[in-house]
Amino acid sequence: MKLTGFEILHADGGWRVLSFLKATTDEGITGWAEFNESYGSAGLSAVIMALGQHLVGKDPRPVERHSAILYARTRQAPGGVNQQAIAAIENALLDIKARALGVRVCELFGGPVREELRLYWSHCGTYLLGHADLIGQPPLTSLADVETLGARVRGEGFTALKTNIFLFDGERPQLYMPGFGVGESSPQLSPDLSVERALRAQVEAFRAGAGPDVEILVDLNFNYRPEGYRRIVRALDDLGLMWAEIDLFDATALAGIREAVSTPIASCESLYRRREFKPFFERRAVDVCIIDVVWNGLAESLKIATMADAYEINVAPHNFYGHLSTLHSAHFSATVPNFRVMEIDIDEVPWKDDLVTTVPVIRDGKLVLPKEPGWGTEVNEEAVRAHPPRPSTDRHWTN
Repeated sequence: MKLTGFEILHADGGWRVLSFLKATTDEGITGWAEFNESYGSAGLSAVIMALGQHLVGKDPRPVERHSAILYARTRQAPGGVNQQAIAAIENALLDIKARALGVRVCELFGGPVREELRLYWSHCGTYLLGHADLIGQPPLTSLADVETLGARVRGEGFTALKTNIFLFDGERPQLYMPGFGVGESSPQLSPDLSVERALRAQVEAFRAGAGPDVEILVDLNFNYRPEGYRRIVRALDDLGLMWAEIDLFDATALAGIREAVSTPIASCESLYRRREFKPFFERRAVDVCIIDVVWNGLAESLKIATMADAYEINVAPHNFYGHLSTLHSAHFSATVPNFRVMEIDIDEVPWKDDLVTTVPVIRDGKLVLPKEPGWGTEVNEEAVRAHPPRPSTDRHWTN
């Protein structure tokens, strides 16, 4: 079997672009991977195609060899778009190998440990601040709407939800996300009492709607420096959160925050490869390690999870992309023994289901691992081409 080429397809995802890599072979077996170019990774498609050309004409099945060679070729500029490109290629090659063997991707790594994966409803309410018209759900305009949304989460069988910070004190609802350059406070990363109070009221509204049996997670993103994170998590410590999610690149600083608060801390979703995760494990900086399978590739992600297991740390996938990405994360979650819970976005554009041949099955707040070979789905190329990206693609987080 030889690789004959790579092709990239993009689809309109509403406030983002959903991107797919297709790898073809001379035996008619196709491998698919999802990647993301919408969030700080401009030019990723070109990097994928440039690196992929080194593999055309080669047997796609020795995946570890190909990933190692591509890493060696990018060793002087590690991480970033180079690693994301390697990950996309790796995930597509894994799909080919599994399909050639007639097995699921997780079975290439000795899995699955489990067939059903507990989910948490991610970005709960976030997209409804500015994109409710695209989603087909009522917009989020007040704490009363937050409470109603919490009841919807419970009613749809989910046992956990994660939210960002919303502000309802202006002319229109706002997403508070200065760490990503969103809002009037950007790029200031300083604590604010009014934001603390707003977030506490938001969590309490979700609790009122969702009831006592739905766990709540709060994503603080890159919005503060250590001082601000300590203050805002302490202000929520008595609410029994499943975790507070914090993005920091300094493991020592994050370990200090974890020591100062009672709420469990999750982090690491923006890190690449084992070397970047290592100090966070050594300094006991996290309770839960979040790993992005789209950025790291499944094989590398499983190695990171194995490292985490040696430090008695649970892992969770970072998954807020399309359905194919969800299945990348599902095979990861099904394989590792130290799995905690899996992220998934529920509020999406209605044509998202059309972009794949088999939509992931969710039952009672859990994702059911597909039985089909490979990832368990393929990209519907006709549907992707029917929904080309709109001219303005820099829409993420805006409202």
